[in-house]
Amino acid sequence: MTYCAAAMLDAGIVFASDSRTNAGVDNIATFRKMKVFEFPGNRVVVTLGSGNLAVTQATLNLIEQNIRRNDGSPNLANVGSMYDVADLVGISLRAVRERDGPYLEQSNVDSGVSFIVGGQIAGEQQRLFQVYSEGNFIEATPETPFFQIGETKYGKPILDRVITRSTNLDDAIKCVLVSFDSTMKSNLSVGMPIDLLCYDRDSLRVTKVRRFDEKDDYMRGLRQQWGEGLRRAFTNLANFEWS
Repeated sequence: MTYCAAAMLDAGIVFASDSRTNAGVDNIATFRKMKVFEFPGNRVVVTLGSGNLAVTQATLNLIEQNIRRNDGSPNLANVGSMYDVADLVGISLRAVRERDGPYLEQSNVDSGVSFIVGGQIAGEQQRLFQVYSEGNFIEATPETPFFQIGETKYGKPILDRVITRSTNLDDAIKCVLVSFDSTMKSNLSVGMPIDLLCYDRDSLRVTKVRRFDEKDDYMRGLRQQWGEGLRRAFTNLANFEWS
C-alpha cells in the first residue's frame, strides 16, 4: 500500500510520499513514489503515485519518453498550463492501462493507479490536481487545499484540523509529517523512508527536498512530541459527569 499527500497553500505546496510497496507479507520492497520534473525558471512539476507499481512506472516512463522525443507534440515540458500537465498524465495513464490492463485482469491483478500532480508553470499560478485511474482529474480549491492517495484514512483527521490555504509552510510540513506518523502507527503497509518536497510559490525551482528514514532525529523527535502531546491533551479533557 502507499500513502501520499500534498497541500497547496498561499505560500507554496508541500508534497510527501512513503516508499513501501508490498505484494504480500513476504514481498516488501522500497520504491520512490515521488517524481520531480524541474526546468528551472520555467516550470516545476511534481507527481506522487499510488497503486500498481508497474503501471505507475510505465506511465512516468511514457511521459519522460515524450519529453525526450521533443517532436513538437504536447509534452510535460512544453504545454502552457498545469491543467494540460494533469491532462497529459491522465492520457498517459489511460494508454498504459488500455495496453496492460486486460492482461493484468486475466491474473486478477488490479491495474488501478492514482496520481497527485502539482507545481507551477511560468505565467500562471501554482496548481494541484488528483488524477484518477480512469485518467480524469479534479483540482484543489481554497475549500479543499490538500489531496491524499493510498492509505488515507489515518492521516486525514490531522490534515482536516490544521491545513488551510493560509497555513504557513513550516506548520504544513509538521502537519503532513504527523499525518504520516499516524498512518504508519496504524498501518504496517505504509513505511519509511518518507520523501518530502516543499515548493515555494513563484520560485520555479526546487530547493527544499528531504528524505526521512527510521534513524532520522527530527522524525523521531516529532513522533515522541506528538505522542506525549496527545496524552497530555487527553488527560486534560473534562471527565464525563453522570447525572
